[in-house]
Order: sequence, then structure tokens, then C-alpha cells
Amino acid sequence: MPPDSPAQDWRTHALTDRIPADWQRPMLGLTVGWVILIALAAREWGEMLHQWWNIDTYSHILLVPAIIVWLVVLKLQDIKSLTPQSWTPGLALVAAALGLWFVGRITGLNLLAHAGAVGMLQAAVIAILGLRISALLFLPLSFAVFLVPFGDEIIPQLQTVTAAIAIKLTEWSGIPAQIDGIYIDTPVGLFIVAEACSGVRFLIAMIALAVLVAFTRFQSWSRRAAFLTAAVIIPIIANGIRAWGTIYIAQFQGVEFAAGFDHIVYGWVFFAIVVGIVLAGAWRFFEMDPEDYGYSSVELGKLGLLKRFESNSIGLVTTVAAIFALVVSASILAPIVAPVSIG
Repeated sequence: MPPDSPAQDWRTHALTDRIPADWQRPMLGLTVGWVILIALAAREWGEMLHQWWNIDTYSHILLVPAIIVWLVVLKLQDIKSLTPQSWTPGLALVAAALGLWFVGRITGLNLLAHAGAVGMLQAAVIAILGLRISALLFLPLSFAVFLVPFGDEIIPQLQTVTAAIAIKLTEWSGIPAQIDGIYIDTPVGLFIVAEACSGVRFLIAMIALAVLVAFTRFQSWSRRAAFLTAAVIIPIIANGIRAWGTIYIAQFQGVEFAAGFDHIVYGWVFFAIVVGIVLAGAWRFFEMDPEDYGYSSVELGKLGLLKRFESNSIGLVTTVAAIFALVVSASILAPIVAPVSIG
């Protein structure tokens, strides 16, 4: 057998040298845990990937993994200064996420199944890497919630709100109009606030961006709350104004011209304008740089309560084995329990 080439040996050592010795086994354990959890929920991950790639409402989610990696990289020095220690109570969180996935799977409620699939990975980090590491990475761990496609549930309400704003502005601009639900009747034609015009995709993307900005640029909870509130209200109002603008232009330039104009404006240009307005209003109130978000490893070291809770550990191998046992149990039960019709 020929000896390993120097190039291969160098690459192997270079890869392992980048990972501190006390992190190598925990990272291997986390990788194994994630692989078996993703394999269990492969159907749900396939559904989510399809939605991210093919449905405009969820296209912003394609950026979420990159944002999570960026947030982790910002904490890289703090991460290297800590030693992972598995945390036994985290297994209860893994079991809870598995239960959520299981209920979603057997009831056909995709939102629950998808949330459970993502929650499994979040919980695995807590169980395998431990409470202190998870506290350090609280923001990227929490931000993973935005991997779950949600928002369709509020489309009817957004359509109603958009129609209400549009009819008010139409009346104030002197155009006679009548409204019936999401239908607005004007002298030049009947306008419908369709699902695509509800503004849901921009609202959901804006909420994700607002959470990121709120926890990387603000320290005070009052400013975070104010920014998050503005990030919800302003896109809704802006979408109502956009709908009114289409109606108003149609009165003077014709419906076809207004529809074409709306298709041009109602894209990422519209979203960029709304984002610019929100960020411009908040810019002068920013309190910190992104790399200063969350706790530092030094600050976590001063939390006695954290030290008391994190001491509960059954060991890395046993923790990964317990996750594997939970996955095996769920994979056996899932095909047995027939999907329940929820009418």
C-alpha cells in the first residue's frame, strides 16, 4: 500500500488544527445528531426547501442560513474560549421538538411539522454543546426560527387591512369608490386586493430583518420594542398606500398602465424603499456594533446561576445515543399512526 501523500496529510492536519481539541468530539457529536434528525424529518426539509426556492413569499429565507453563520462568526473568539459540555435537560427540548414534529406529521399541519424539524436542530445544539455555548449563541439559535415558512395564515387579515387603507385614501383623494371586503369598485373598474398584493412576503421578510437589527444594534428593550413595532406597522401602511397608488393612477392613466406600473414597483424595489425608510428613522438611535451583540464569554462566566444549571450532564456519547434512541422511536411510531384528518 502506498504511503499517504504529503498533500493529503497536510490537508487533514490543517482541517483538524482549525478546530480546538476540546471542540472536535462535540462537533462530531453535533454533526451526527443533526444528520439523524434531518434524516428523520427529510420530508419536511424537502418541503421547506421547495418553498424557499419556488415561492416568492419565502424567498428571503434563502438568506437566513448565511445570516446565522455570520452571527456565529462574530462570536468565534468567545466560542473558542469556552469548552462544550453536554447538558442533559436539553434532551427534553429535543423530545419536545420531536413531539411537535410528530403532531404536525400525523395531523397534516405543515407549520407544526416544519417548526418541529427546525426545533430539533436548535435543541440538539443545546443538548450536545451545552447551556453556556447556547447562551452565547442565543441570537443565531433563535434566528433559526425564520427558517420555518410562515405567513400564509395572516394573508386574509392583511388583505382586509390593505383594502381598508386603500379605500380611505381613495375617498380622501376625491375618487368615488365602494368597498365590499377586498373588492374596491371605482369609476374605471373593480380592483381586488389579491393574496399576492396582501404584502405578506414583505412583512415577513421585514420582521426577520427587524429582529436581526434590533438585537445587533440596540441594547435597550424599549428601543428594540419600538423598532420592531415600526417594522410591522410601516410595511402594512406602505402596502396600503401602494394599493391606493395603483387605483389613483388607473383613474387618469388607465387600468393597464396602472397594472404595469404596479408590477414594476411591487417588487424588491418597494421592499428596498420600505427598508430604507425604517432604517433611516432608526439609524441615529443605534447603540452598538453588531459584533457586540449578546453576552460575551467573560460576562457568561460571571453568571452563577448559569454555572449551577449547566452542571447536569450525562456525557457527550450518552447524549448523542439518547438523541438517536428518540429518533428511532419517532421513526417507528410515525408510520404506524395514520394521519388524522382535521377537516
